[in-house]
Amino acid sequence: LHAVCTTDEIFTDFDVTQDCVHDIHYLKDIKQLFQNCTILGDKAYLSIDYQRDLFTYNQINMEVPMGKNQLGYKPKPYIFRKSRKPIDTLFSQLCDQFMIRRNYAKYFDVFKNRILSKIMSMTVIQCINK
Repeated sequence: LHAVCTTDEIFTDFDVTQDCVHDIHYLKDIKQLFQNCTILGDKAYLSIDYQRDLFTYNQINMEVPMGKNQLGYKPKPYIFRKSRKPIDTLFSQLCDQFMIRRNYAKYFDVFKNRILSKIMSMTVIQCINK
């Protein structure tokens, strides 16, 4: 599951792919959808070439927080660290509360519909709580 959500914890876009598809390939799909924005990514998006491609293609600035134990560590501004925490919490809740990892669907279409309904439920919950 690859997803884009706002800092208000609302999903704006998502894609369900096979588990052998790397996260970096999702960037190719979303770079047409967004422009002139900043995207917070996780460790999988550290490639400078992909970040440069996003910026030259659609003025998308990708910020990737590095771990303190990584070479060339520079602390990110507070706003990025503050925004990253609720997003991580959102994905953890999606896995735990809606048991997204434990799914016994026999067909991919059934699995896809279950994931869609769980994401819609999570989005409604987030909208009500705001």
